[in-house]
Amino acid sequence: MTQATHFPAATLEAVALPSDGLLSDDLTLNRDADGNLSLQSPTCAKSQAFFERPRAASTPSIQGKPATLEAAVAHAAQLFAKAKHPLLSGLATDVYGMRAVMNLAESAGATIDHMNSKSSMKNILVVQNSGWYVTTLSEVKNRVDLLVVIGTDVVSYFPRFFERMIWNKEAMFTADTDAREVVYLGGRNLDTSAGVSPSGRKPDVLPCDIDRVPEVLAALRALLTGKPLKAENVAGIATADLQKLADRLQAAKYSVLAWTGSALDFPHAELAIQNVVGIVEHLNKTTRSAGLPLSGNDGDVSAYNVSTWISGYPFRSSYRRGFPDYDPYHYETTRLLAEGEADALIWINSFNPERQPPATTLPTVVIGHPASALEKPAEVFIPIAVPGLEANGAQFRSDSSVTLPLRKLRETDLPTLADVLSAIEATLKTA
Repeated sequence: MTQATHFPAATLEAVALPSDGLLSDDLTLNRDADGNLSLQSPTCAKSQAFFERPRAASTPSIQGKPATLEAAVAHAAQLFAKAKHPLLSGLATDVYGMRAVMNLAESAGATIDHMNSKSSMKNILVVQNSGWYVTTLSEVKNRVDLLVVIGTDVVSYFPRFFERMIWNKEAMFTADTDAREVVYLGGRNLDTSAGVSPSGRKPDVLPCDIDRVPEVLAALRALLTGKPLKAENVAGIATADLQKLADRLQAAKYSVLAWTGSALDFPHAELAIQNVVGIVEHLNKTTRSAGLPLSGNDGDVSAYNVSTWISGYPFRSSYRRGFPDYDPYHYETTRLLAEGEADALIWINSFNPERQPPATTLPTVVIGHPASALEKPAEVFIPIAVPGLEANGAQFRSDSSVTLPLRKLRETDLPTLADVLSAIEATLKTA
């Protein structure tokens, strides 16, 4: 198990925020002699909340009563040993933790799913069906001249996106980032203030109800491919305005169409994303354009990358048959619990202690953030060291093109997720 090491008071530079998909690694923190952290720069409420959360004295528990780590691991292993269909869900962790998840899933014949899979699967289904042309955050930072944000303001999920990727002061292939153009397409009541250029130029906003974004995208794609529309407006957006956007996309040197799966909260959102992919594909016949699916919060990008390179499949897969079995509909956590198909749950949540495990009557093992405030006591609770805070690790960035190291910033006596899952797995093998 992980042993505590004394870390002296210091100023920590180039720190990454592990719970955010951008993995912004330009943070400067102050660490005092007791290991408390404070954000010095830059200003970021999300980073401040993560690093400055008061340290919580936390111990393992069984049925709400304090227990030793060894007893908690043994009890968790016993629950999994009795289960015919155990479920490993939540999966908010880093690369190291996810590798341990995969090892335990194979040993226990378990199913795996991520807490953000409802959003992530919208993108994954498109990749599996038709592929796509997407870019990296570095390319956006250095090349974009027209950004179209679809159905979201982005900053609700990634507060520093515009600061770091759009209004950055220097870019390799753009002389003046202030000249970049921003268009918000779809959604209502969005915070578009981040889209205002440093010189004060406001973005263009074409609003509509979020569930009508699919028809707007279909209309925009039709206009781009030269198919006339008889309608004067689509979902309240004037067809003439959509035509102007189509013309701007065709004239741009490097346009980027960005979205978040979470914001596209309507049935069959993957079909809307497929229209985005079609728009990008058409534009690349005459100019350069790319999609930018923004995700990665709670380690979901790390989870599906690790799962894919180990098993060949993303999450929503199972080892029940002794080999990886992928089914994006059947192995969804909410459905498995609602229909009584799983009989034991391990919920893993390293980053956001407010995020609750799903409501269920199943015996539940929660392995997670030491400050976790569970609304209902779990059968077993095991607090762990947080990657990028109390443990070293690695995390995939939102664009899957970069894996950044996570640094241990302060001491702890808590085990890592890999420690705990490896101990459960070892107990299962010797049972």
